[in-house]
Amino acid sequence: MYSNESLDRIAKIKKLKNAWVVVYANNYHWKIDIIEIINKKEKIKDIEQLQEKNAKWDFQLAWRMISYKSHWKLAFAKLMDHSWIIQICFMKDKIKFNTWNKLVESLEIDSEEKSAYKISEKFTDVWDYVWIIWDLFLTKHWELTLFVKEFQILAKAIRPLPEKFHGLTDEETIYRQRYLDLIMNNDSYDRLRLRSKYIKTLRDFYNMHNFIEIETPVLWNAASWAAAAPFITHHNDYNEDFFMRISPETFLKRATVGRFERVVEFTRNFRNEWSDPSHIQEFSAIEHYACWWNYKDNMEFTEKMFDYIFDNIPELKREVKVKDKLWVEKLVNFKTPFERIDYIEWVKKACWIDVSIYKVWDEAKLISDIKNAKVEFEWMDKMLVPTLIDYLYKKVLRPGIIWPAFVYNYPRTMQPLARQSDENPEIVEQFQLLVNGWELIKAYSELVDPEIQRLNFYEQAKAKEMWDEEATSEDEDFVYAMEYGMPPQSGWWMWIERSFSILTSQDNLRDVVLFPLLKSQK
Repeated sequence: MYSNESLDRIAKIKKLKNAWVVVYANNYHWKIDIIEIINKKEKIKDIEQLQEKNAKWDFQLAWRMISYKSHWKLAFAKLMDHSWIIQICFMKDKIKFNTWNKLVESLEIDSEEKSAYKISEKFTDVWDYVWIIWDLFLTKHWELTLFVKEFQILAKAIRPLPEKFHGLTDEETIYRQRYLDLIMNNDSYDRLRLRSKYIKTLRDFYNMHNFIEIETPVLWNAASWAAAAPFITHHNDYNEDFFMRISPETFLKRATVGRFERVVEFTRNFRNEWSDPSHIQEFSAIEHYACWWNYKDNMEFTEKMFDYIFDNIPELKREVKVKDKLWVEKLVNFKTPFERIDYIEWVKKACWIDVSIYKVWDEAKLISDIKNAKVEFEWMDKMLVPTLIDYLYKKVLRPGIIWPAFVYNYPRTMQPLARQSDENPEIVEQFQLLVNGWELIKAYSELVDPEIQRLNFYEQAKAKEMWDEEATSEDEDFVYAMEYGMPPQSGWWMWIERSFSILTSQDNLRDVVLFPLLKSQK
């Protein structure tokens, strides 16, 4: 449905088109950023000089018009681009209109002769894109202003934007119509531009450390990873169901079999799980595998990465504000080195349960012990040991870790793709980096023994048959690749949205996603 204002704009477009005016231009190649104009103060001229017929016009500009006010022979508007906002001035009898086909001082529109000034006043609207030829001067109020000689409409806006002075505050509109949020809210625009710089900086860091960036499939025959339910789609040509990538892990590790010693992927992953401020079903991550490293090497790599981020992105500060589980604001400092926390010992301190003693089929005893500890979570009666331990940890330990900390020493049953410790075969060599209860990074010393890997997949397959939907699927092709010899290595992955949310003090991942997934408006 169109408002009366939109219908009026549609009528203007029709009249301009009938007068052979191009209202949606093919291109524009001469744009200069507004911030560059502001830095050209040496080009400022006297207004009387600009009113003379022979004044020199050196510059061109094109962007969105965000305001327009006329005062008899003068009209003032403001243009906004990605860099800044600047005022422009139209003066009667000193302006020409470009139809795209020709330059005119007046034009017959709707059977009436309209001056170029009148076209600017009556046929341009706020939020239109316009092109101008201009020169620079200061108004009597010392405002830097562009004196317009020629203008052209590049794109008409049919729909008006929200109130210009109040910004956009409705969360539903912000996420569903992000383009409006970017226009109205500078904080959102700056933050989402900074995300691009953040990712580029991470890529630069990987290039410095000799990683090769590769791509792996999004559609898989098996949902291989751990503790996540997959999205399933149907391949019409193959007449077979495929799983959308939970993680690129097994394909990245296949690449290490084939001589790639350090591989990284900036990936999109899909997990069919719940939604809350720290969980989205489609998200960005970085995942890498480095041959000859173990999980301790990746701890050092992580600390170097954060040092590099803060050294190279001045907009990000080492000390950031976060809100804890009770919504109390706290300061988190990313000074390295980060604290190390023993998973098994800290869970035991939190609820008196030693999660290292439970085997794969001890779910009845573990459920009983969890309930005796006065801890409960949804669907626990349908979970098997790996998922039960994971949810117990998320309930009693993870929310309380506000400061950056490496959590390590995980029970072997938790991670079917991780390497067992040589010192204690009941734990795996793994860590997570936690900040404010959010898991930002996970890393392992990787399991490269195909016999143990096949057995772990077999146990996970039995768990899936027992209705544990987060159990990983068997992937015989991956084990087959391992049997050709997989080098010792450590794998590492990081949520891009989560890490960037923390570093920019955002409470919801959707505030750092340009176009977050939402339910349809149906």
